[in-house]
Amino acid sequence: MLDFNFSPFPIIETERLILDRISEKDVNEVFELRSNPETMKYIPRPLVKNYEDALEHINMINEKIENNTGINWGVRLKGNPKLLGIMGFYRMQPENYRAEIGYMLSPDFHGKGIIPEAVKELIKYGFGDLKLHSIEAVIDPENYASEKVLQKCGFVKEAHLREAEFWEGKFLDKVIYSLLEK
Repeated sequence: MLDFNFSPFPIIETERLILDRISEKDVNEVFELRSNPETMKYIPRPLVKNYEDALEHINMINEKIENNTGINWGVRLKGNPKLLGIMGFYRMQPENYRAEIGYMLSPDFHGKGIIPEAVKELIKYGFGDLKLHSIEAVIDPENYASEKVLQKCGFVKEAHLREAEFWEGKFLDKVIYSLLEK
């Protein structure tokens, strides 16, 4: 079974991006992301209503890092401290050498190749540093942009689960994509 350790926190760089730790100084951007119905359209979680909720979300992210049960990075352009998005590994399954990847990005930066650029580095980190065997992504079947990102990064569709989640009075489908270590 795997034993995850996120200390010291790993900072990841790509050609254009820095992926680093989210802190309370990012509360405005976390609020913007998590309170925006467009950003949260395909994420069945409650919208944050105020800065206190945003701080709670940041604290939850950092608690998982401290407990080595999940890791999220803030996505930033090099040379600019503004948080553009959040991405990381959720639902870690050390006994199965598997983790779920997730990401969200400010709508102002959609369509610029930021998520695929960052996901490729997280895949390297997941298979290299974390020693995962597989990485999964669970998406809404109507989230075509996310589906394109996953396909571009080599993920394969494994399943379409019909009405698998109940959210805000209705049943939602979800699609599972995965990538195996090569």
